[in-house]
Amino acid sequence: MKLEDLNVYQLSMEIGEKIWNITLKWDYFSIDTIGKQLVKAVDSIAANLSEGFGRYHYKDRKNFCYYARGSLFETKTWLIKANNRNLLPENEFHIFLNEIEILGVKLNNYINSIGKTTNDQN
Repeated sequence: MKLEDLNVYQLSMEIGEKIWNITLKWDYFSIDTIGKQLVKAVDSIAANLSEGFGRYHYKDRKNFCYYARGSLFETKTWLIKANNRNLLPENEFHIFLNEIEILGVKLNNYINSIGKTTNDQN
């Protein structure tokens, strides 16, 4: 199996691109204060999944998934801040929260599966 085949990875990449495209439209101050933090947090989800996937031992894989989960929660915080400061339309905010929630479930399921298959017994 390749990294790109993982649904949790695909979803994290999609959310990252959506957030990138939205923050590009913000004014300089909003990008500099919230936008950069939001993009870094959401991009860190996929980046940590990638780094963990490339690790030899399943315990390392899990560790990087825990980092990804931390970035997921950070992303949620920055989305709430963006919404509170009227940078996101209410409907987009709720769509993102729903996607983050779905990604969180998928990420937890992925974490729970690591080390339980013969491919992860290294």
